[in-house]
This record gives sequence, structure tokens and C-alpha cells, in this order.
Amino acid sequence: MSELRWDPLKLHWVIIATERGRRPRDFQVEQQEAEMTSCPFCYGNEDKTPAEIFAIRPSGPANSPNWKVRVIPNKYPVLRIEGEIKSKGYGLYDVMTGIGAHEVIIETPQHEKGLADLSVAEVTDVLIAYRARFLDLRRDSRFRYMVLFKNHGVRAGATLAHSHSQLIAVPLTPPVAATELKICRDFYANKERCIFCDLIDFELTCGDRVVKEFPNFVSVTPYASCFPFELRLYPKKHSHDFAMMDDGQLAELAVAMKDMLLRLKTVLKDPPYNFILHSAPPQQQRLGKPEYWGSLEYDYHWHIELVPRLTQIAGFEWGTGFYINPTSPEDAALFLREAEI
Repeated sequence: MSELRWDPLKLHWVIIATERGRRPRDFQVEQQEAEMTSCPFCYGNEDKTPAEIFAIRPSGPANSPNWKVRVIPNKYPVLRIEGEIKSKGYGLYDVMTGIGAHEVIIETPQHEKGLADLSVAEVTDVLIAYRARFLDLRRDSRFRYMVLFKNHGVRAGATLAHSHSQLIAVPLTPPVAATELKICRDFYANKERCIFCDLIDFELTCGDRVVKEFPNFVSVTPYASCFPFELRLYPKKHSHDFAMMDDGQLAELAVAMKDMLLRLKTVLKDPPYNFILHSAPPQQQRLGKPEYWGSLEYDYHWHIELVPRLTQIAGFEWGTGFYINPTSPEDAALFLREAEI
């Protein structure tokens, strides 16, 4: 029989439609690639992109080949870094200037390799670039939140096949993040515990949805997964801010990330997916808000969310806010655990 499951972090219901139970082979998606005659992210094409902001390279000047990871401004940014934030009412609506930052992290010079194919050392370099850009952008007091994400595959929104991720800094806290942050704050105010720490302890004790446990990280399929084979990667020790991770911790995270990505690639034959890194917002003083997210250090827990794009949102989901997942997270965890990688 199907179940309705409540997600206390996202405040929505999910229908786990077990009677429709689908196995990994039922979700194999035909690979699609965006058409392109010349890739601007490959070696030798550095002049075809905006000037780099950050790079990891053994030697050589900026904007030259011989790089390992390269960060550039998005050529077609959704928000622009130049200007002042201005907000006003417009009838019953609100409007503000489109100020922000939109960056592209090119994860490897090798066009044919995805993030799952990189070595642990190469994934560590990608994470070091993530950290560097978080630390830099948070110094700009105009930015309230940073969203780091990866679209893998055309179906997941990738317009270029070359492996890359994106970082967008926005001038307000997005509703999804604000909801999660408020839930964490309220839970801590009532219980003086982190809701994520409680969740991780429960999942480790239960074990049904644990995919792989490492000394300091664990990957799980969420109890109320909206989509088949949805995954979360958590640091087991409480930590609110991804950017506070040192090089050794990033190297450990790279091992866990590569394992998660390889399992997904093995079981689902390299599916399209979206990857989101959730971290605490900048803790800067806000006029009139002296306690703005003031308890983040205690109540929030950074994490990675990975959503394979195997099903589509249709009328029922749009009309109700409920999601229908035809594969239980327990079954998904079992398939992923047993994968030979």
C-alpha cells in the first residue's frame, strides 16, 4: 500500500507509491548532449570565456592553459554584480534591482570526464574552489545567500556537456532556504538540539536508508524522498558552514562525494541530476535585525542534496504540492548500497 510521508525540513508531503514500484532499469534515460562545435571550457579556449576569477594551476599566468579547476563569471548571468540594491513596492508587488553574482566552476579540463570520473584529488580541488568562492563572495554585504549547484545532463538543465557547476549569490534569502533555516532555528529554540543531528542519528540507528557511512560523513536516501533515488550527504559532526572546512576535511568529503556519484552512475547508467550544496548564509549585521540568523552556529547543519531527474512534475504535483515517488527510499538505498563500484 502507498504511504504519505511528511518532510519536517521542507514542510511538505510525499506519496511513496510502492504499488508502482520501479527498479533502476526502469529509469534509464537516453543520454542527450547539447550540440556544440567548439567547447569554450576546454584547454586552449580560455579566450572564449570571460577572464577567470579563480583557478588552480601548477604554473603559468592567469587565463592560460595548464589549469586544474577554473572559475569564471557566467557569460550570460542571471544577476549582475555591478550596481546598488534598490527595493520598492509596485502596487501589491515588490521589485528590486537584479544585483548578485553568477559564476561558473569548470571542474576539469578534460571534456569527456564527469565529476564522478575524477580522482579523489581532483574532486578535492573542485571543493577547494567552492570554498574559495564562498569565502570571497560572502565579504560583499549586498549578498544574503549563496546557491551552489550542478546541472548534469540536458534533462537536468545543463546547456554545456563539459563538467561544471555554478554559484549564484543573491540579495535576499530564497524562500526554500529561509524555510529550512527557520525550521532549524525553531527546533533549536525548543529543544536545544540541531534537527539535522537528530535526523542523522536516527538514520544511522535505523540503517534502512543509509547508503554508505564514512568516519565523518554519511550518504542516505531521505525518508520523504520527492524523487526516486534522491540522496543526501551529511557531515556526521555538527557543522553549519561548508566554507569552514579545512583541506583535510575537504579531502574526506571528496571520497564520500565520489562514492555517492559513482553509485548513482553505476545503478542508473549515468542519469541526469541536480546537485545542491546547502550552507549557512553570511552572518553579517543587518540594519534593524541584530539577531539576523544569529544562532546558525548551533542550529544549522550544512549538507549536499542530489536529485536524479528520472520523473517529471505533472498536474497533480503542481496542483497539490505533493510529490509522487514510485520507488521507496529504502529500496533505492538497497540498490545503491549493493552497487559494485
